[in-house]
Amino acid sequence: MRRLEFAIAWRYLRSRRGSRLLSLISVISIGGVLVGVSALIVIMGLMNGMQRDMRDKILVGSPDIRVLPYGEDMRMEDWRSVRDAVSKVKGVIATAPVVQTQGLVRNAHGTLSTYMQVVGIDSSDAPGIDVTSIRTHAVLGNFEFRKNDRRLPGAAVGKLLAAKVSAFPGDTLVLLGQGNIEMNASTGAIIPKPDSVIVTGIFETGMYEYDDLYLYVDLREAQRFAGMGNAVTGIEVRTFDRTKAGKIADTIRATLKSPVRAMDWQEQNIQLFQALKLEKLGMGLILFLVVIVASFNIISTLTMVVADKTREIGILRAMGMPARSIRRIFLWQGVAIGIVGTVGGLLLGLAVGLVIERYQLIKLDPTVYFIDHLPVAIAPLEVALTALASLAIAAFATLYPASQAAKLYPVEAIRHE
Repeated sequence: MRRLEFAIAWRYLRSRRGSRLLSLISVISIGGVLVGVSALIVIMGLMNGMQRDMRDKILVGSPDIRVLPYGEDMRMEDWRSVRDAVSKVKGVIATAPVVQTQGLVRNAHGTLSTYMQVVGIDSSDAPGIDVTSIRTHAVLGNFEFRKNDRRLPGAAVGKLLAAKVSAFPGDTLVLLGQGNIEMNASTGAIIPKPDSVIVTGIFETGMYEYDDLYLYVDLREAQRFAGMGNAVTGIEVRTFDRTKAGKIADTIRATLKSPVRAMDWQEQNIQLFQALKLEKLGMGLILFLVVIVASFNIISTLTMVVADKTREIGILRAMGMPARSIRRIFLWQGVAIGIVGTVGGLLLGLAVGLVIERYQLIKLDPTVYFIDHLPVAIAPLEVALTALASLAIAAFATLYPASQAAKLYPVEAIRHE
């Protein structure tokens, strides 16, 4: 009986003239499901890729967890004891002190100053595991911060910042910061005292903010430049699994008794990632409606088939075919449309996603989006859920026309014109 049901369902899908091609209304129904599924997969892949690339680029210069003091001055005096306590927390594999401050920078031979973010870290030849991967992104020179023959400290500069001040390895930069301010005893005027550094490296991360604003120096030089003495602004932490950084940050907060706070990488950029999640949810719901609209095509297709095949259904019932078999004929027909449309949508969506990712077809302005192109990251779980949801909607769409066909009385159906 099942083979007969399949054969009749396949016959109803085909065109009237006995060809093996699908009828036009069947093709339209399949196309609706295909477009909806493929669009959903591509958009979800684009959102995942953007979120992944922005996360990876942010974590180039930002640690998994930051331990910061309370207060406006951002001074952590007893940072060594805090670092020792954090290092003992399960899941932490590396810690390092950091100093962050702001200032102005210009070329020693120029007059135009530009804003910068000064970050003080240990040099690349210091023992231990790196907390971030910023040192691996040097395109010229390195992060060793070695002094030159004039005893000037070294600095690694972002590629775009270096271009703004026309700096290359070996050039001298003049820095102005809040730690280098003196007051004239006679006039009371505040006089900035410039600092000089030698460019020992230029880095490129692909993230506009880092490349355009950041200048790295040795930790002790940053402490002096910021006027912090032996204090630091925080402790950077690297974990064995950044996806569990939130739980490890909670453990750090519960372990430390000093007035400090621990922020994981998502909390540090909470507005950005929450906006991406909301945008992904909104786009997913909108495109999911496309699949639901495609299910109405299946309903209309099967309803038209039932109306067109009413006499044949009556003959089948008169010959002894039970109502449940009639119901299954149209159920198989709708499921077949759903399967073909879903599989086609999966293949098309995956193919389009791979092409966009490989050839970087969608360019972005890095000054706005932090990345220069829109990447694609296909999540197998989301693809599987999309396929299952599409098949479930297609199966659900068959219930009404299939039940209507099963309720037809044989005599009335045969008399139908």
